[in-house]
Amino acid sequence: MTNPEIVPQWVIDEYENFHQTVTDKTFPCYFGMNAEKKGELRYAYVTRDDWSNLPGAVEEFLELFDAPKLIRHGLFVFVEPESDEKSIPYYREYFWNLLQYMHEVDNVPWPEDKPVDPDHYLWNFTFAGEPFFVFGNAPAYKQRKTRDLGNSLVLGFQPRRIFEGLEGTSKGGIMSREKVRERVEKWDNLPTHPNISHYGDPEHKEWKQYFIGDDVKPIEGKCPFHHKHK
Repeated sequence: MTNPEIVPQWVIDEYENFHQTVTDKTFPCYFGMNAEKKGELRYAYVTRDDWSNLPGAVEEFLELFDAPKLIRHGLFVFVEPESDEKSIPYYREYFWNLLQYMHEVDNVPWPEDKPVDPDHYLWNFTFAGEPFFVFGNAPAYKQRKTRDLGNSLVLGFQPRRIFEGLEGTSKGGIMSREKVRERVEKWDNLPTHPNISHYGDPEHKEWKQYFIGDDVKPIEGKCPFHHKHK
């Protein structure tokens, strides 16, 4: 992050919560743990009343992501904590509102070869021409503790390119998923959420694993995201 003298104290506190969680030796995600320990992750924050710096932060991250290309960077965005406890539906709505906002202000056309309908199995959230996997974490998670990274709603942005070599049907991808999911189930003491699959599964809707439930119930209904030109 930037100079601590100009970063709000809540951001410093929430980053410390994040760091302590993901560097725990039992944390299920090897990739996140190792990336944090190596200093490969990047961070941004927004306040509850002002999201205007978020698009620029993601654009700066993409510039960094391109050089050097061999580092698997991820971006984590902290949202100013609420004054009182909120529910999973509240944070899920907030999460999708943030993505919708980014889409509305995006000046780069959606790639012509990328589906605009979230119900298409190859859909990704796309910003500045870059397809992302985005996942939400929030303090409202009481059972799926792997999704509780502190007092903030935390959005993880991973460019789809980060998974090159770890695709859903590749040997490396299958082995990595199995190991991580086994550790997640142990941490959460719950089975893998039914909406978790791999990108490219024709029976899977990618958007449903962006913000999973704190249970084992499949997510129902339509995706909250709407393409602005659809």
